[in-house]
Amino acid sequence: MDSKEFDLSSASSSPFSDRWWSNNTVAVVTGANKGIGFALVRRLAQMELTVILTTRNEGRGLKAVESLRNEGLNVRFRRLDVSDPASINAFAAWFVANFPALDILVNNAAVSFNDIDHNSVENAETVIKTNFYGAKLLTQALLPLFRSSSSSRSRILNITSRLGTIDKVKNEKVKEILQSEDLAEEDIDGVVDAFLQDVKRGTWKKKGWPALWTDYAVSKLALNAYTRVLAKRSRSVSVNSFCPGFTQTSMTGGKGTHTADAAAVVGARLALLPPHRLPTGQFFSWGPNYDTPRNSKL
Repeated sequence: MDSKEFDLSSASSSPFSDRWWSNNTVAVVTGANKGIGFALVRRLAQMELTVILTTRNEGRGLKAVESLRNEGLNVRFRRLDVSDPASINAFAAWFVANFPALDILVNNAAVSFNDIDHNSVENAETVIKTNFYGAKLLTQALLPLFRSSSSSRSRILNITSRLGTIDKVKNEKVKEILQSEDLAEEDIDGVVDAFLQDVKRGTWKKKGWPALWTDYAVSKLALNAYTRVLAKRSRSVSVNSFCPGFTQTSMTGGKGTHTADAAAVVGARLALLPPHRLPTGQFFSWGPNYDTPRNSKL
């Protein structure tokens, strides 16, 4: 997957004059009761889209939505646990009953059980199930619901990480599989299964898997690969990955070079690129040399 630095400070990144959306444009953001997901919901709602905030904890989700509605924003809530296929199916059925079509899906929901300077694979199955398979299964459930329109073009934005880029892998066989032009979904599943088997055998350290936040990195490695496969297969939906960089969230223990709100400005710009400038199959990363305008506009 090609990598592109996204220039936040460029006025031409996604000019407001190219606005293609309206309050009838529907966006779904997963894992959105806090952090980057919450900030993205707020930013998209501020741009006057209809946004559905989802999270697995209903109480926290309702509280998050209430705070945004108090700001006058058009936000809906629906409980969604992406690690549970039954919850995904229930969400898809609810969506069909309440909305004519989906325009934007932001797969943000993710978990990690590591501290910044700690690396353990004790919860590898849970991490893979949520971060990779959760996004994949939700995407598959919602794909038939995307709006078919050449004037807007539906889009999926997978929130990912540089930790999951191919250069972090030392296992040559895995690199060969994931870099293949003929990469298929079953190949990605095979890589994930191989990792989980190495975890069970206790051989993961010597098998060339990413050294930092290993299980999280492999989950994002798989998600990045799936982004490329899905983008190649889908003609009507744009599919891209976005690494927001080292962001101050609960996952990083509040450490980072920028806030979730700042990352959301960039993520929203990518999600709302005008159809004629919208790529697919790209890995966007917010590079270290960025500048946040005081009054940034899309």
